[in-house]
Amino acid sequence: MAEDVRPLDDDWIRRHPLPVPDHDTDKNGRGRVLAIGGCRTVPGGIQLTAEAALRAGAGKVQIATVESAALAVGIAMPEVAVFALAESAAGEIMAEDTDLLRDLIGRCDAVVAGPAMSDARAASLITRLLGDFCKAQLVFDAANLMGLSDHADSLRALPRPAVLTPHIGELAAMMCCDSDLIERDRVAAVRRASAHFGAVCVLKGATSLIAAPDGEVFAFAGGGVGLATGGSGDVMAGIAAGLCARGADALEATLWAVWLHGEAGRRCAERVGPIGFLARELLAHVPALMRDALDGGDTP
Repeated sequence: MAEDVRPLDDDWIRRHPLPVPDHDTDKNGRGRVLAIGGCRTVPGGIQLTAEAALRAGAGKVQIATVESAALAVGIAMPEVAVFALAESAAGEIMAEDTDLLRDLIGRCDAVVAGPAMSDARAASLITRLLGDFCKAQLVFDAANLMGLSDHADSLRALPRPAVLTPHIGELAAMMCCDSDLIERDRVAAVRRASAHFGAVCVLKGATSLIAAPDGEVFAFAGGGVGLATGGSGDVMAGIAAGLCARGADALEATLWAVWLHGEAGRRCAERVGPIGFLARELLAHVPALMRDALDGGDTP
């Protein structure tokens, strides 16, 4: 690992506490998140992201997903409001309902977009999110990352850095290069991507690397192989969005999200086994991890 890479560890977490809401804060004051994603093939994936945002402390979460899944998602998650978006013949989100999206985006503090989508319809959604009316903190995950290569100028022009959460294949698509080039020097690759998009960028892996637009890079090697499972990344993206909505800046929220996600994986590995736990089992650990970090302890 490069000498100028900083470790993301318990000591950093203790020295950078999250914003804590006042005791009389209402749900809107705790932050509002809009989670956009899901498809007919993976209708429940966006639920992981939405619940993760709530577990991270957001006060209000809304979901925008394909029409065929909206009712079932709403029944499964009585804590959230669900809005049905038009869908293609293949069961993917169509972002042509500009008025609805504009209204939803305009009333939230953070937007997380892309979980459980394919990249086929990502381009039109990205265009909506990068419109002048969007003032929310943006978190791009999964399918929406694949369509960012043509939007670097718009991302750099945002009032706050976006949060990007790619694995190595998604980062290669974003940077229009071969995955082998990234693998040869992962630190340089994530630093280059962060500067190119003016965003906080997480290169997920056994050791995850988090880069800020100013060139600072952090490394987190915790969590374990059990996190390499379907839906795990959707959880991390939701945590980041929830923390942004609470008032953490993009870098702080991302670093905390990576740490919380990894530590939740560690606790699942201890209780269930090193592999075989489910992404949804990470969620319940997040509130206790935040509490324990605040108290300086580690209650199992």
